[in-house]
Amino acid sequence: MENKIFRINRISKSFGSENSDSKVEVIKEISMEILEKEFVVILGNSGCGKSTFLKILGGILPASSGNIEFNGKDYGQEIPRDVLKKFGFVFQNNNLLQWRTTEGNLRFMLEMMHLKGEQWTARIDEMLDIVGLKAYKKEYPHELSGGMRQRVGIARALVHNPDVLILDQPLGALDAITRKMLSYEILNIWKKTQKTVVMVTNNVDEALLLANRIFVLSPVLPTTISHEIQVNIPITARDENIYENQRFNELREMINDIVRSTI
Repeated sequence: MENKIFRINRISKSFGSENSDSKVEVIKEISMEILEKEFVVILGNSGCGKSTFLKILGGILPASSGNIEFNGKDYGQEIPRDVLKKFGFVFQNNNLLQWRTTEGNLRFMLEMMHLKGEQWTARIDEMLDIVGLKAYKKEYPHELSGGMRQRVGIARALVHNPDVLILDQPLGALDAITRKMLSYEILNIWKKTQKTVVMVTNNVDEALLLANRIFVLSPVLPTTISHEIQVNIPITARDENIYENQRFNELREMINDIVRSTI
């Protein structure tokens, strides 16, 4: 993990006109570097601006100031549209096309990217195999469980072979048991694909299970990075027994203390 895929320099974001009383500064001078193949988690309370930051990172929103370097190129305050094919997005709501099968939802992404040919058809099966849904390729979204639908969403985000996978609270709409199971699935998917992943969550346990590094955002707007935490737990120890891991529990207590102290 030596190559820097992102360099974010003093990114800020405001909504509303400059001279208006309704202007709201949401993000203030956030800077970070993200390495290739790294799993980075942005952790913060609801409403702190973490999803806004993620949308800037993924080219959905422009920053108000600062600049973003991606793969060594400075794009200023906004990643341009023609670079967005290098990103895969998964949101809290899976946004699957209800009239398309599992396979058809992945094929739709390829159609949008104008990617055709046998190698891309094979890529659909490869991605469905990675998320454990190859046997469900002909099923429609309403025939799948919530966790399965979200796995389809992850496979769809990866099918065009992006450089970066962006996860905006992908587990937030799931029940507690499914959420926990899918967090392990996401870890396995990352191990298999070795993509750079940036994920937003407000769940400390998820962050510690998945991340190489955690950036904790301050709860009061405009948000800033309050802490950067290296998660020095071996990948081999991140399984169903992680709650017995001493380092996991030390970091868990430390982060919970940070979150409580900033509320």
